[in-house]
Amino acid sequence: MPRTLRARLVLLMALSALSGVLAHAGLTQWPLPQLFAWTRTAMRLPWTAPAPGSAWAIALTAAIVLPFCFWAAQAVLAPLSRLLRALEGGVLSYRDGDFSLSLAPGGHGELGELVRLHNELGQALREQRQHLVQRELLLDTVVQNTPVALVLTDANGHVAYANIAARQLLGEGRSLQGMAFTAVLASAPQALRDALAAGEDTLFSVGLDGSEETFHLSQRGFRLQGQPHRLHLLRRMTRELSRQEVASWKRLIRVISHELNNSLAPISSLAHSGAELLRRGDGARAVDVLQSIGERTRHLHGFLDGYARFAKLPAPHPQAVDWTAFLAGLRAHCAFRLDGEAPQGVARFDPAQMEQALINLLKNAHESGSPPEAVTLRCAAQRAELVLVVGDRGSGMSEPVLAQALLPFYSTKRAGTGLGLALAREIVEAHGGRIALVNRHGGGLRVTLTLPQ
Repeated sequence: MPRTLRARLVLLMALSALSGVLAHAGLTQWPLPQLFAWTRTAMRLPWTAPAPGSAWAIALTAAIVLPFCFWAAQAVLAPLSRLLRALEGGVLSYRDGDFSLSLAPGGHGELGELVRLHNELGQALREQRQHLVQRELLLDTVVQNTPVALVLTDANGHVAYANIAARQLLGEGRSLQGMAFTAVLASAPQALRDALAAGEDTLFSVGLDGSEETFHLSQRGFRLQGQPHRLHLLRRMTRELSRQEVASWKRLIRVISHELNNSLAPISSLAHSGAELLRRGDGARAVDVLQSIGERTRHLHGFLDGYARFAKLPAPHPQAVDWTAFLAGLRAHCAFRLDGEAPQGVARFDPAQMEQALINLLKNAHESGSPPEAVTLRCAAQRAELVLVVGDRGSGMSEPVLAQALLPFYSTKRAGTGLGLALAREIVEAHGGRIALVNRHGGGLRVTLTLPQ
């Protein structure tokens, strides 16, 4: 039997043509004409053979040849039909994710080559599936055991995936898959719900197990299998912040030591020079030396006073604050654009401390590279809380900087003391509130102060 499809078709056409010629010759030349002649002579029957090329001869030829051609086509193309059915079964198995099917070797020729390529494809798919399963197992092990709480939600707001850390943080260890994310968050702390509702990266603190825990929240939207999903990552920052706080105190000691040495060394030298001038009776030059000593002393006093004010921040004394007078006093120290209207009525907080906190935040906003008109302050009353939001359109903060920005003495500025944000945090937390830093869409930073009322 021919192996190639072309040879099979040539054989089929040859058999069809030969059978047609033989059938037509049998009907018009021999033996049918001789048989009809004998019947007329012996049996006196008026039968006559069809004439060559007549419609009757062609019809009889077709009636004889077509069944033979159909049988020949089935016989010649049967191996190809069996192969096509086997390939159809293999493709359906691949569609269902079953790559275990292999075809029996088909010998040589085109059909055998097709079988071989099909089996090689199945082997490649099986190996890829095995590698993917191993990678998925590794990835699932890593994701499940990471300390970062990971929650994936689908377009309907239901939890599609949650690792062990997320189940322990949000569900007391139970499975969250398939639950509405809003229902999962119903018993979560208010600060966590507010941070998730903001839809942006932020740093916030909540009370857990009798202690305060600081989290960094990252949220990203993407499409998975053509459907929109959202990934929420909650990373505990308390231990990291503690390490950074120790490092900050070490930096503080180095900064103070450096500043003291820079001031005390000239003072010591100037005092020696002044004593020598007085011994020589050169009082005029000694006065200049004493003035230089006074300038260095005042500089050193101002430097230490800034740190002392942070370390000795007094307890706040909340009182009724009129918004018009408070905003006018704040605008006298630092320019800003009021975003929206001020709340109606009065608010309760320590005006001096809150003014100091907002001045630090507004100065940072102006120093961020933001256009002056883009530095804004929004004041709003929400659910028995006062929310103060300072926004800018500067360069924002990277995630590592955002995670450490509230630490004392941490600064990315060459001449910064690292006390502005830390002082604002101390003031807000002393009022029983919280502070959150968020990078804004389109650039810039938003600092939110939330105070209980």
